[in-house]
Amino acid sequence: MNEEVKLLKGNEAIALAAIRYGADGYFGYPITPQSEILETLEAEMPWETTGMVVLQAESEVAAINMVYGGASCGKAVMTSSSSPGVSLKQEGISFIAASELPALVVNVMRGGPGLGTIHPSQADYFQATKGGGHGDYHLIVLAPKTVQEMADFVYLGFDLAFKYRTPAMILADGIVGQMMEKVVLPPARPRRTKEQIAEQCPWAITGKPASRKQNIITSLELDTAVMEENNNRFQRTYRLIEQNEQRCEEYLTEDAEYLFVAFGSMARICQKVIDDMREQGIKVGLVRPITLWPFPTEAINRVSQRVKGMLVVELNAGQMIEDVKLASQCRVPTYHFGRLGGIVPNLGEISDAFFNFFPDAKK
Repeated sequence: MNEEVKLLKGNEAIALAAIRYGADGYFGYPITPQSEILETLEAEMPWETTGMVVLQAESEVAAINMVYGGASCGKAVMTSSSSPGVSLKQEGISFIAASELPALVVNVMRGGPGLGTIHPSQADYFQATKGGGHGDYHLIVLAPKTVQEMADFVYLGFDLAFKYRTPAMILADGIVGQMMEKVVLPPARPRRTKEQIAEQCPWAITGKPASRKQNIITSLELDTAVMEENNNRFQRTYRLIEQNEQRCEEYLTEDAEYLFVAFGSMARICQKVIDDMREQGIKVGLVRPITLWPFPTEAINRVSQRVKGMLVVELNAGQMIEDVKLASQCRVPTYHFGRLGGIVPNLGEISDAFFNFFPDAKK
């Protein structure tokens, strides 16, 4: 499979990228607005071409535990769902994190709480970046704003998950999952052989002969001293990830007097608002977090030192703004604008909110 250019939905790009990555297995369950991931994989039938297992489980809980089992064997395995479905997977995700296993989880967000709506949202920010399940753990969280990034982040997510032996999540809102754009599919990789998995993942369960000691994968530890050391080891890994993997995109921040901070589809809209304001002579810029965890604290802290104020735009009631304020040490006025219930704000609404908070910007 050489380079291919296709017109795809974001969800379709996820599926095709997983096949080209050489993923060993996908275990999922349908829920709007991410069902095309499973549907595309079923239509492509990769079990006949690459040997990838694709299985619609009986529930979200079953799907994440299948991922747990596959990850224990050193396999590149993944699942996908949408908001309430990811809530059901949280216990399994925490087990995978505590067992120090690589896995990829895709969450195409819909509005909540509860069953909510099938329309887009960004209200799973806390669920993704603060652990979601119980205990002290983190996921590496990637937030795409384009269909191209939906494909690219499958590769990046898997690579980071294996590098740090921890789950990674692609956190996309329903807009990015459903919209269509031109995509250059990443170069295909062959699936790893059993020998390669055994060499690259010495911790994995690989069916060793009975005469040799088997690896034991578990998140359970009854000795409190050992459990504390386990947690300390997790935290050391998280600090290393924070040092090495902060990612963001800056747009016109060099001379900006005011700053927008937004991720996913809201970053796309804010970029257009910024272009319009620049035509009016108003110096505004954008920082788009690509990794929601680790949060790009260093970039926000740096840019916040030379602006007069910041507006955080999200499809929620105000979640990422907490991390923005922490990153900037609250040195400048920082406000939030968001819509709820699946309503996507237009350019005028965001612009009006900006001038409401920063009336002096017009002078």
